[in-house]
Amino acid sequence: MRLGVLDVGSNTVHLLVVDAHRGAHPTPMHSEKTVLRLAEQINGVGELSKVGAEKLVRTVRDARESAQLQGCEEMMAFATSAVREASNVSKVLRRVRDETGVEIQVLSGEDEARLTFLAVRRWFGWSAGQLLVLDIGGGSLELSAGLDEAPDLAFSVPLGAGRITRTRFQHDPPSREELVTTSAWLDEQLGPVAKKLAKLGQPDRVVATSKTFRSLARLTGAAPSSAGPRVPRVLTDVALRQLIAFISRMSAADLAELEGVSSSRAHQLVAGALVAQATMRALSRTELEICPWALREGVILRRLDHTDGAEPASPTWVGLDPAK
Repeated sequence: MRLGVLDVGSNTVHLLVVDAHRGAHPTPMHSEKTVLRLAEQINGVGELSKVGAEKLVRTVRDARESAQLQGCEEMMAFATSAVREASNVSKVLRRVRDETGVEIQVLSGEDEARLTFLAVRRWFGWSAGQLLVLDIGGGSLELSAGLDEAPDLAFSVPLGAGRITRTRFQHDPPSREELVTTSAWLDEQLGPVAKKLAKLGQPDRVVATSKTFRSLARLTGAAPSSAGPRVPRVLTDVALRQLIAFISRMSAADLAELEGVSSSRAHQLVAGALVAQATMRALSRTELEICPWALREGVILRRLDHTDGAEPASPTWVGLDPAK
């Protein structure tokens, strides 16, 4: 079957179209992104602004039309921290449903961590043993660990790259004081997280996924995306420290010129690097393996697990009828 997955994130809205069936490797067929920066559209009273809501409706409508043109039989739509934290989330999503026919399911931070863990487990397989999975998003950092397909521990902390940029940095590039104080603050925030994970014992493999980690790995010498998803990629603490010393002196406009850095995320690259560094430090890790699969793939795999005639458990989906 051909599936469309619409990921409404803090920074972008991403439509991924794949050909897949149960027991097979999902094959990407089409991808398109729209930069909305919804997290920056939250107003002083915690609501997604009228402008933000209008852009979201328009983008979802366009995505549904694209999914139809691509021949998708279904489209699954989900939203993460930016929409999740908006105080008017119910009203906004009701409007999206009424005007586009697409129902967006809001994933909790734990849902994100669990679905990302599933994707990483399927990518590396059972031979990976005890996994510890890290995922830096725009609004939050997800961590999950376990031996099976469902993690024994999965949780989310509000330490996303975009959030740190908005709340901790007032200068572009960040001042030396902002860098030092933010690093110290991240160490404080991640101390309790490390203690929770330590109770599960030492993992066999520590894996990082999603755009922030992939960009950092690329900037420290990992193979480009053109080399294919199966090329091993790692991020080391030494290389990351050297990278931070370099990029922390650059403006967002200059960072956007670097290979492997998208213009839509350049402004939050330094914050993402600091979160990655603090997480590695808290977990006493010197190296992370990079996984090409993340939350979207986890959503697809969970849907395919329910292709035996049962209704899909999560997230909700809509059939795409070109006649409508």
